[in-house]
Amino acid sequence: MKSVWPSALLLSLLCTGALGFDILPGSSLTHLDITLQALFNVTVQVCRAFAKAEGTDFIFPAQPFTIQGVATACGAPQSSKTFVRSILHIIYRNVRVDIRYALNASFHFDDEMFVQGKKIIIEGIQAVKASNKLENYEAARQNLGEILHPLQDFYSHSNWVELGEKSPNSNLIKSGASIGNIAARSRATCRSCDGNNCSNNILEDIIAEKILTSGYFSLTPVFALKPKGKCSHGGAVDQTSKIEPIGGINKDKESSSHGYLHTQAANIAIAATSELLEDIRGAAGDRPFLRMMGLFKGSSKALCFVIDTTSSMKDDIATVKNVTSTIINRDVGTANEPSLYILVPFNDPGFGPLTKTTNSAVFQNAIDSLVATGGGDPPEMSLSGLQLALSAAPSNSEIFLFTDAAAKDKNLKSTVIALIERTQSVVNFMITDTSSVNSRKRRAPSNRIAEADAQLYRDLAQASGGQAIEITKRQLPQATAIIKESSNASLVTLLQAARNPGKAESFTFMIDDSVTNPTVYITGESITFTLISPTGESQDSSDTMGSLIITSQSVGNFWSLQLKKQTGKWEMRMVSSNPYTLKVIGQSPIDFFFDLVVVSQGPFGGFDTLATRPSAGGNGSLLMSLTGSDTATVTEVTLVGSSGSEVIKGVLVPQSNASILVLVDKFPSEDFEVQVKGQADSFTSKALILFQRQSPTNFRSSNLTINANPETIIVPGTLFSVPFTLMTSGTGGNFTIRSTNSRGFDSTFPTSMFLEPGITNNGTVTLSAPLNTTSGTDVTLAIEAEAPGGTDSNYIVLRFSVLNTVTDFKAPVCEQLSLQTNCSVNCSMRMWEVSSRVTDGADGTGVDLVTLKQGNGTINTTLDSSNENITLVYYSASCCSPDMEIEVVDRVGNVATCSYSGRQGTISPVSEATKLTWSPLFCLSIVIVGLHILTKMGTQ
Repeated sequence: MKSVWPSALLLSLLCTGALGFDILPGSSLTHLDITLQALFNVTVQVCRAFAKAEGTDFIFPAQPFTIQGVATACGAPQSSKTFVRSILHIIYRNVRVDIRYALNASFHFDDEMFVQGKKIIIEGIQAVKASNKLENYEAARQNLGEILHPLQDFYSHSNWVELGEKSPNSNLIKSGASIGNIAARSRATCRSCDGNNCSNNILEDIIAEKILTSGYFSLTPVFALKPKGKCSHGGAVDQTSKIEPIGGINKDKESSSHGYLHTQAANIAIAATSELLEDIRGAAGDRPFLRMMGLFKGSSKALCFVIDTTSSMKDDIATVKNVTSTIINRDVGTANEPSLYILVPFNDPGFGPLTKTTNSAVFQNAIDSLVATGGGDPPEMSLSGLQLALSAAPSNSEIFLFTDAAAKDKNLKSTVIALIERTQSVVNFMITDTSSVNSRKRRAPSNRIAEADAQLYRDLAQASGGQAIEITKRQLPQATAIIKESSNASLVTLLQAARNPGKAESFTFMIDDSVTNPTVYITGESITFTLISPTGESQDSSDTMGSLIITSQSVGNFWSLQLKKQTGKWEMRMVSSNPYTLKVIGQSPIDFFFDLVVVSQGPFGGFDTLATRPSAGGNGSLLMSLTGSDTATVTEVTLVGSSGSEVIKGVLVPQSNASILVLVDKFPSEDFEVQVKGQADSFTSKALILFQRQSPTNFRSSNLTINANPETIIVPGTLFSVPFTLMTSGTGGNFTIRSTNSRGFDSTFPTSMFLEPGITNNGTVTLSAPLNTTSGTDVTLAIEAEAPGGTDSNYIVLRFSVLNTVTDFKAPVCEQLSLQTNCSVNCSMRMWEVSSRVTDGADGTGVDLVTLKQGNGTINTTLDSSNENITLVYYSASCCSPDMEIEVVDRVGNVATCSYSGRQGTISPVSEATKLTWSPLFCLSIVIVGLHILTKMGTQ
């Protein structure tokens, strides 16, 4: 089955296909096709199982599968945007292996690097499982994408298919298991091809003895070395294929040396990818697996609070508690229930701990436990708390920070902006003025937030597309209405602008018929405005009786206007000499997302996603997709400068499925946002509608180029090095270097580097995770460089996973203790029961989870009081449900499946030795459940 994935993604990494399944679309299956098809297949199966467990019907999505179709079938249509972004993240990490590790044979199973290639896969699987266990899904996706590439390349680059194998090599994903007999380095494996015919170039004894081999590969003749008689990868750029034996064995595409086996290899690669995903699913459980895929039954948005807990914040904390309770009571169990809850308190001198949970009750308890205390010195650690929240929250989150004090850690401003740009998260500041609290002692004027300190919060809000709302403590309950509005997963930005200094200016925005609840946010002092509808009707800021504004609320420096819905072009005329911000939002399924990309400097060209700012003065590219409508198309993409004076239109390269590659000849010299205009079929009629969307996040370009390509897994107790390079195309000099990480791990880095224009300099950051760091912990590292005088800056943001060395490679074992059944008569009148002992072995890490995968009965589990490494399982069910299956996972993610059936009609004996291992607690549980069963049977 061919993928319907947007072709713009395929253009993201234009490659010759020399190192793996092809990248470009065509008749051959690509890494993208293989990955997408497996992700779709397994996700659909998980959703089907989930629906069955909940007792609901499951309707298979129409084929070929699409994002919206699968999300809808999974009961999560509102998650289509996070679903596609999650898939994108996995695919990007897969295809970038051909750029970042182009010449590393281990990542491609070239040069007979079987042991090394399997090691990459096994360590990656362990990291994915550990990350999922701690709900660090972004880190899980990152590692998952990276290991899928070598897994898939095994079937294209080795002779597994030529050996006659029709199914995956399951031992590739099993620690300690042999993947087969690997050819000795001295053993010949190939003969030269017969001209262009390579179908018979693998030696007969290699095939007959089932010996594994793979092709050698090199780009340059100087390094084109391969042992005598070995196979080559093959293809035009492989220099080893010109050395005897001539030719190659790769199956990357239909035109490859062994291209006649391409489809077979690709289909096995799909099956192998699905098998790996099923293993990860088994370790995580169905719901966490779907969360990793970005699918949520409720809203895909997180509720994230960063709260000042100093003594003057008592009233603010009480308000937050009330708001939290309102949101939870209103949204739990609905389509608007947040997918994640995050809380970071801060004080002075500390901040944290981080609360990150999917459980609303846990979050509510954490909020209710906050106590206002301390803080005699007004500046607080607000940016440290915000940095921790940005590092923990998913991309595109909306964060609310509550404080009445200046930031003590102003030095983190550039780090916070870097995280905002990379995560494209929105940060709103609720800044209360303690001087107006009614019965309390006023703060001395010297302790109030100074204008410069307030401006710091305004700058961060503007950079993220959020609001800096400045109010009294009395007014805070009114202002928190914005929090309740932001929890909707379908919130989109129609227009955003900021002017500092303020000036009279007119702004236009489109409301299409897919938009509901259009709302205008304004911040600033002494502002007047006139709103003009598509029909020409107007209403100014002093008119409280007009028909265009349904509700209007003004509190502190913040205006919130809910507009009457009229489709078409609106105009907002702003008048003020003071700084102001304007933002228009609404709810709509139609939205867009994009990534900034850069031309790769690797040997195969193509594009790579940026983890830094784009280069100033040069051309650039964006990869963009629309969500929420199969008929939506983009007609215009512009980069809009923050002052409005620079507007750079992109050249559109339309692709299939509403995706687009946007080429710009330069980036604005100031901060900029991305604005998209397009058209789609109406949601309510047969007419064509025009729509407008805008990115909330501000971006900027830089003359500095910073690159780093480290490993992604940190082992606790060992020194972890992150080499990086730095170059400037601007003025040289002594550049300031800063490095921070989200976990506060011990770190070293150069505090400055001298640069000459156009000349690259090297530096290294080291990190050390404490020995007691839990596996699955994720770490966000920001490395920043600032030009002399602060005239320019750039950064790179990297994410790592912590993984303790794993020594438990064996899956848990189930041992049946008893089976009692008599299901030969009317099933509705009979019950059957089974008891089992599950153990992870003397040297195992212990059983972590027992899940009923099949069966409609009752399952009970208890720990053996005499041995905590043994879990006792008791199951009973009606004879009408005679089969059961449990899945057992140990603490490092090894998975076992155990099946039992009540169809036998016999009672299995229990040995005396087994009887002696039963604990009194377990025996008691059996008696209780047995009595319950007898009671039920008696009533029948």
